[in-house]
Amino acid sequence: MDARDSTGTTAGRRGVALTPMDTRRPVIVRTARLADELGYEVFALPEGWGLDSTALLTEIALATERIHLASGVLSVWGRTPATLAMTAATLDQISGGRYVLGLGASTPALTEGFHDVPFVHPADRLAHTLTAVRALLAGEPAHLRDTPQAHPLRLGLAPAPSVPLWVAALGPRTMRIAAEQADGWFPALVALDSLGALVAQLERPPATDRRRPRPLTVAAGPLTVADENAEVARDTAARCIAWYVCAMGDDYARSLRRQGYGDDVRAVRAANPRPSPRSGVIPAAAEELLGQLAAVGTPEQVRAKLQRWDAVADVVMLGLPPGLPWPAIEATLRAAAPEPPVPTEVGPLAPTAEPAGLVLDGSRS
Repeated sequence: MDARDSTGTTAGRRGVALTPMDTRRPVIVRTARLADELGYEVFALPEGWGLDSTALLTEIALATERIHLASGVLSVWGRTPATLAMTAATLDQISGGRYVLGLGASTPALTEGFHDVPFVHPADRLAHTLTAVRALLAGEPAHLRDTPQAHPLRLGLAPAPSVPLWVAALGPRTMRIAAEQADGWFPALVALDSLGALVAQLERPPATDRRRPRPLTVAAGPLTVADENAEVARDTAARCIAWYVCAMGDDYARSLRRQGYGDDVRAVRAANPRPSPRSGVIPAAAEELLGQLAAVGTPEQVRAKLQRWDAVADVVMLGLPPGLPWPAIEATLRAAAPEPPVPTEVGPLAPTAEPAGLVLDGSRS
């Protein structure tokens, strides 16, 4: 699934991505149904420390018809490769071939503070999980690493080798793994002006003989909010970005520093000494960073800003900040909907007051 043509442009394909802080189940399902109706290609549901996303994706699969449903993403520390393969094969059946398994190395805060698992050699864990899951989905015996003396079993379902495996990678080692083993790259908080160079890096021939089975899908995009009041839209996205930069460990801040936004990261952290997703701010000194990570404003302004993302991503994923009221969600999805709609057949993805259900803790380092 590589829509970028020789001029570097795309067909304006769009997806929707939520954050793990939003646990309003009815709102999430309603968002997925609207995205399906509007012709969005992918709906990505994350998993952190709240809802079990795989159970909720089952509900969404039964409530939608065309849209691809992505685990965006599952931690390689929270489930074994065998459990991940069972999940992928099952959701592939339930959704009629619309499921995408997204995997990530996660963070020390979640791995150790929630799953009680030592966060050691995360890139190796990610690579092993991808290899093991792909083998099981292809009908091969389990790849046993820790118990090689055991008899390896196969998945007790029909093979599902067509399930795309996407990787959320930000660091150099996990980026290499995405380039060599994944069907898709699904990063978070990548600056618009950095994306093209990072995609080119991913598409270089690998140093090993390993070749991915399909062209790499680049699924990336900005935090997106459309509102007739452009300042309201801007501040909503700013709160979410400040929270990720200041309170979600150092992974996102470190990635933005590598992308050349070290001064902006320092300014954001200085402006948010006690970060909160309800009151985070992006100061004037970091306004450029906000412009790189968000597409906000009136519906017309949002549509114009997303055109630049269309040129560098196969599927532009709209990140919705947590806790958006339904009218804001609907306005944003309608403003940014793909035009013209993508084909209806399902094909491979060569892939104010605190709202009820909004989880505000669990990832702070």
